[in-house]
Amino acid sequence: MAYLIIHGAEGSGPEHWQTWIAGRLRERGLEVSYPELPDADAPRLDRWLAALHDELERLPAAETTVLCHSIGSLLWLHHDGVEVARALLVAPPQPDVEVPPAVGFRPAPRGRSAARETRFVCSTDDPWCPPETSRSMAEALGAPIDWIEHGGHINTDAGFGPWPTLEAWCLVEAERLQG
Repeated sequence: MAYLIIHGAEGSGPEHWQTWIAGRLRERGLEVSYPELPDADAPRLDRWLAALHDELERLPAAETTVLCHSIGSLLWLHHDGVEVARALLVAPPQPDVEVPPAVGFRPAPRGRSAARETRFVCSTDDPWCPPETSRSMAEALGAPIDWIEHGGHINTDAGFGPWPTLEAWCLVEAERLQG
């Protein structure tokens, strides 16, 4: 199994769940790609898509799980190339509003994910995406959604560093994710 971790705008710091899961998976000897996408403070869709495609070329797509956060989830929805095994879209922002730093990522394609299995993890109080929009995005893909009560944007500010159920899901030991 291989893992590709796609951060959101401004990247993910050392205490973020993405950094934590990258370390945990590497400790198990698993292949992990956790690239710093270009210009994280001012993301551009064309440059991020090119970086995503470069990373996917290096990984065994049929065995790869992609873990996206925030605008990284919108990046994944724009990707229409190599299909991977699984994609986890955590706290995707509202796909149809032009606000910095996501200008150019919107509108995000609906009803398309280049993964055999796509799953959403969303919060009931995410400031970047109301629950009804999260639900609509997941339904457009026929994807299940795991809800985290009062999880904010499911980032460090909301208390998401170590996340044991995420690790279990990555290792195909758990079906659902919890906060």
